[in-house]
Amino acid sequence: MSDASIPTPRFPYKSDRLKPLRAFCQTVRLGSVSRAAEALFVSQPAITLQLQALERELGVTLFERIGRRLAPSPEGQVLYELAQPLVEGIDGLDAVFRQKVSGLDVGELNIAANSSTILYLLPKIVENFRRQHPEVRLTLHNAVTADGTDLLRSDAVDLAIGSVLDVPADLSYAPVYRFEPLLITPPNHPLAKKADLRLEDLSPYGLILPPKRLITYRLVDLVFQQNRVPYTVALEVGGWEVIKQYVAMGMGISIVSSICLTDADRDRLTARSLAQWFPARSYGVVVRKGKYLSPQARDFIELIQPHLFERRDYDESGHSER
Repeated sequence: MSDASIPTPRFPYKSDRLKPLRAFCQTVRLGSVSRAAEALFVSQPAITLQLQALERELGVTLFERIGRRLAPSPEGQVLYELAQPLVEGIDGLDAVFRQKVSGLDVGELNIAANSSTILYLLPKIVENFRRQHPEVRLTLHNAVTADGTDLLRSDAVDLAIGSVLDVPADLSYAPVYRFEPLLITPPNHPLAKKADLRLEDLSPYGLILPPKRLITYRLVDLVFQQNRVPYTVALEVGGWEVIKQYVAMGMGISIVSSICLTDADRDRLTARSLAQWFPARSYGVVVRKGKYLSPQARDFIELIQPHLFERRDYDESGHSER
């Protein structure tokens, strides 16, 4: 019998090799088929079928289960190292092409962040980025968390920087900074130097808080309710700088994150830790799962923390913006 009469195995997906390789790379990166399906906006069975077809074609087992997480087998690790650059290269072809045509340092970068992040965290990072990439048009969109995630989903921004409480399935959050919860008062306030400060000690004094729609107000209410401690709100106002000014004027006390305190505040405010009752706040980078990050976005993230989005779970949660 001639070789021509021997049927050659056929796999329908071969005409589109990118889909199973993308499914494979996402599964390696996220550690589960369900998370890969969420990131690629397809069904879990579709990912499973693509992985099974890939294993049949290559004749190897690509994954092994370690606890609840899928990890690449030795053969799977080899394939990942070969496939990941190809998948990223195809997904980022448009952006790289435009960059090559326009010049290495030409382009734009859009970042969503709330006012606290823009004011306290980003100045040095922005300064360093502008020094390295003077031709890039950088736009900081002042937005609270909910608006920032909407901007991410619509591709109006490349990334968001801030604090996240509950990480949606289609987004990745990498926390970088943590800030302590503090009580701030005028220096001559009775609570400024009170020994053994208790949560109940705050009850007689009116609080100055951000508006109710923001998470700080809700966290304060939750902590007082859980501890069955009464409290009063003297004033609702937006912006940490405004809150600090009103506290310094003696109009009330406040509960803030240490992100907002500067050297200039030391003479006009006294800060006491409330870490015994309130959680710390994390701030970091938020991106859309499966989105190709432009070279400009990657360079900006590198200035925050090198290798931030390399081989991590991508869905670490933190505390949301005030």
